[in-house]
Amino acid sequence: MQTPAATPLPSWTVGDITVHRVDEVLLPPATGPWLLPDATPGLVTAQSWLHPHFADHEGVLHLDSHSFAFTVGGLRVLVDTGIGNGKQRANPAWHDLRTDYLERLTAGGFAPDSVDLVVLTHLHADHVGWNTREVDGEWVPTFPHARYLTSRAEREFWATYDMDEARRQMFRDSVTPVERAGLLDLVDVPAGGVEIVPGLRLLPTPGHTPGHVAVELNSRGETALITGDCIHHPVQLAHPAVGACVDIDPRQSEASRRALLSSLAGTDALVLGTHFAPPTAGRVIAHGDAYRLLPVPAAG
Repeated sequence: MQTPAATPLPSWTVGDITVHRVDEVLLPPATGPWLLPDATPGLVTAQSWLHPHFADHEGVLHLDSHSFAFTVGGLRVLVDTGIGNGKQRANPAWHDLRTDYLERLTAGGFAPDSVDLVVLTHLHADHVGWNTREVDGEWVPTFPHARYLTSRAEREFWATYDMDEARRQMFRDSVTPVERAGLLDLVDVPAGGVEIVPGLRLLPTPGHTPGHVAVELNSRGETALITGDCIHHPVQLAHPAVGACVDIDPRQSEASRRALLSSLAGTDALVLGTHFAPPTAGRVIAHGDAYRLLPVPAAG
């Protein structure tokens, strides 16, 4: 019996690494005003380069939920796991989803049993949802042969945080089952970052959460950077002071964003936005007194 050919996912090449985008769901128009309240329609429409990919003519932001999958250092890696199916969430856009994310991941050549490493940029509901799936009424790890990785600072922060019920529910269904299975690894991430395997580094980008990390890929002199929620939307390139309503430390989040953008501007580094609508990726270039994104469309 022949194994069916993988269905191509949107992808980008970084040296010898092919980074695939695994789509989950487009987020509704109300997401922008809630998440980035300072990104007013006037501020958005003034940046004509945001249209048509990243915002509409009225200044409504386009936002997306997806993961990135790739092979590096012999490991099959997934960065962030989206919202998940069947999760009870306070945010109606995330509540009790029924998407074909897992089928898409599998068809793209990353069946759950084949994933070796799951990198979690931080522990928010829309980044950990597919950590688990429901089997016979229980939440079990979706990737049973993988190590799940997040920063030690991130897990330790939430361990002492006074959570509301919605966040406690998220930990119960999407984090605790992974810990109980002995699959969660905590990594110390110093100021200069830490190499997980050759070609894969975690960079500290605190503020959105205290232990937030970005993910850097390097191969044959080429570099890519997966933002996580240090940057939610390309409008923040033009206005780095625009932060998210859920930033734990807004000032630190802005400082991390400015430092990251400064390090990327004018380089050939490919930026892959964890919530950027298609084309999702681009290069940071100077624009006025800040930056803009020069899109790099996916193949596939």
